[in-house]
Amino acid sequence: MKSLRPYCDKNRVEAGCDEAGRGCLAGPVVAGAVILNPNKAIMGLDDSKKLNEKSRLVIREEILKSAIDYGIGIVTNIEIDEINILNASFLAMHRAIEALSKKTPEHLLIDGNRFNPFKNIPHACIIKGDGIYQSIAAASILAKTTRDEIMSNLHKKHPQYDWNKNKGYPTKKHRAAILKYGATKEHRMSFNLLGDDTQLTLFK
Repeated sequence: MKSLRPYCDKNRVEAGCDEAGRGCLAGPVVAGAVILNPNKAIMGLDDSKKLNEKSRLVIREEILKSAIDYGIGIVTNIEIDEINILNASFLAMHRAIEALSKKTPEHLLIDGNRFNPFKNIPHACIIKGDGIYQSIAAASILAKTTRDEIMSNLHKKHPQYDWNKNKGYPTKKHRAAILKYGATKEHRMSFNLLGDDTQLTLFK
């Protein structure tokens, strides 16, 4: 397995940032920001999409214990509908960076190709950065596990949508449930919920 890079600029305090949930039909978009400790290696750290759920949860605990600082940012489905998913993703990352309380980053590593600058902190956008830099991979794990927990809890209120398994992504079973039961207040009404030209306006 290819080793992830520990930093982009070793002379600056770097925070990696990534989000989870952009393509979902329901629930929030969640971002993580992580400043790793260069003296504390985290075994198995990788892009969250390459890890199974059990591995993500184990590595998450290592990140929380060994990172210099970390933050989580959450943007609700209501906010997503108001400002669109791209801006919501940027806002989630801004909130995650703002949640860093122990250390102020001097440089931001952003997963993806676009970002709205955060204050006066310089940043670099890296396509598929969660598979290149350790701090972005750590942020991806925090974002993914946090969002999965949120969707699993929402599943208890709305079990017919199978969110404990699909986490709000547009699976056939999820869309079939929307067609049968209607949309909940957790769904993103600005999204094409059914995958065709029909859109629901009925909340259950």
